[in-house]
Amino acid sequence: MSRLYLPDLLFVAGQAHAGRGLLVGPDGNVIGLAGREQTAGVETVRLAGKALLPGLANAHSHSFQRLFRGRAEGRNIGGDTFWTWREQMYRAAGFVSPDDLFDVARATFLEMLRAGITVVGEFHYLHNDPAGHPYADPNILALEVIRAAGSVGIRICMLRTAYLRAGFQREPHPGQARFYESGSAYLQNLEGLISAVDGRALVSVGAAPHSIRAVPLDVMEEIASYARQRELPLHLHISEQPGENDACVAEYGLTPVLLVAGHGILTPKTTLVHSIHLTVAEFNLVAESGATICSCPTTERNLGDGIFPADRVARLGIPVAFGTDSQAQIDILEDARELEYHLRLQHRERGILDGLNGEEIANRLLQSATASGYRALGIAGGSLAAGESADFFTVDMDDAAILGIDRESLAAQTVFNVGRSAIRDVGVQGCLVIEDGRHPLDQEISTSYRAVQRRFLKH
Repeated sequence: MSRLYLPDLLFVAGQAHAGRGLLVGPDGNVIGLAGREQTAGVETVRLAGKALLPGLANAHSHSFQRLFRGRAEGRNIGGDTFWTWREQMYRAAGFVSPDDLFDVARATFLEMLRAGITVVGEFHYLHNDPAGHPYADPNILALEVIRAAGSVGIRICMLRTAYLRAGFQREPHPGQARFYESGSAYLQNLEGLISAVDGRALVSVGAAPHSIRAVPLDVMEEIASYARQRELPLHLHISEQPGENDACVAEYGLTPVLLVAGHGILTPKTTLVHSIHLTVAEFNLVAESGATICSCPTTERNLGDGIFPADRVARLGIPVAFGTDSQAQIDILEDARELEYHLRLQHRERGILDGLNGEEIANRLLQSATASGYRALGIAGGSLAAGESADFFTVDMDDAAILGIDRESLAAQTVFNVGRSAIRDVGVQGCLVIEDGRHPLDQEISTSYRAVQRRFLKH
C-alpha cells in the first residue's frame, strides 16, 4: 500500500514546501508530492509539528573506532598526532571478535540513525583474526557489520578495503595484522562478498584501496580496473597528512593525486577521502575527472589534520560529501557547518561558501550532506525526487534550537541549528525505523555495547 508522509514542512529536490506530503509507493520509492485531498485510499502518516528532509549520507565510516571514543584525547595516551592516535586505533582493531564487531557496529549505526543518517559507506579493513590469519570465511567480519546495519535498518554500502603494507619500505606493523591481504586475495574476497550479498535489500558493495601508502600502485590499478568493469564506487584515502605526500614522492616521484590521476584511477565513480593537502593543480585534476571528495571535518579537527579548502573546491565545482570517519562525533550536520566555520576561522570572514558558483550556502551544504553522499556511494537518492528511495528524517519544529523555523529558513536552520535532540523520525526505503525518537532495539543494543566496552577497557 502507498503511504503519504504529511509533515508541516517538506524539503524535496532542493525546495521547501508547506501543505504537501511525500507520497511513497509500496516499493519504498518516492512517487511525488501530494496533498491529503489527492490521496484517497492511501495510508496517511501525519507528522504534525515536524519538517521532513532527505536522509543524510555518511560516505566514510570506520564503525569499530566508536569503541575508543573519548579515550585517546590526551597527549599522555597517544593523542598528540594522527600517527600516535593510530596506536590507540590498533588496540581496538586487535580486540574485537566477530560478535563484538557486530555489537559495536550496531550501536554505531543506531547512533547514526538518531543523527538522521540513512546510508553509511563503511570503509572496512578488518579482515583477519587477531593473529593475522584469515578466517575460514574471509568476509566474516564484513558480513557481521552488514548484519549490524540490517539489524537497525540503516542502508549500507560496504566499501571493502585493500590493505597490503605498512608503507613504502616499512616492515609490517603488528597493529595492522588484521588488515593485510595480498592483492589477488583481496580481489577474490571482494568478488566473494559481492556474491554473498547479492539481492539483499539496503546493501551494496564498493572497492576501497586504502591509500597509496597501504596499496602499491600496480595493485591499485588492478583494483580500479576491477571496479570499472563491475561499475562499483571506488574510495581511497588521499593527502590527509603531509607525511603521506612526502612518502609518495619518495617512492614514485609524484604526490598521491598526481600519481593516481596519471594512471586512470580518477573517474566520476572515484571518491577521494580527506584531500586536505592538495595543490591548485591537483584540485584542477580532480575537477576534470568528475571525482567526489569526502570531507570529514569533525574527525579532521579531532586529529589535527588541517583545514579542507572547501572554497577552492566549490569554485571548481567538485562535489563534496561528508563522513564521520573515526566516530569522534557522529553528526553530519555538524560536519556540514564546520566546512564553512573552519574557513571563517582561517579567513576571519563570514559566509565564505555563500554565492560561489551562484549557490546559496545552506543549499550547498545540505546538498553535500545528502545527494552528494548518495552519489559517492553509487546510490540514487538524497533529494527525495520521484523514483528515488524514500530515505528521510524529520525534525521537531518546536525544538528549542529551531523554534520559529519556517519555509524560508528551513534549509539554513537545518544546516546551522538543528541538533540531535530535534531529530525525531527516520525513514529508510519508505519505512520508519525510528519513530518519535524511539528504536525497538534501543535497550538491547545499549546493553550489548556496554558489555563489549567493559571488556575492552580491561583488555
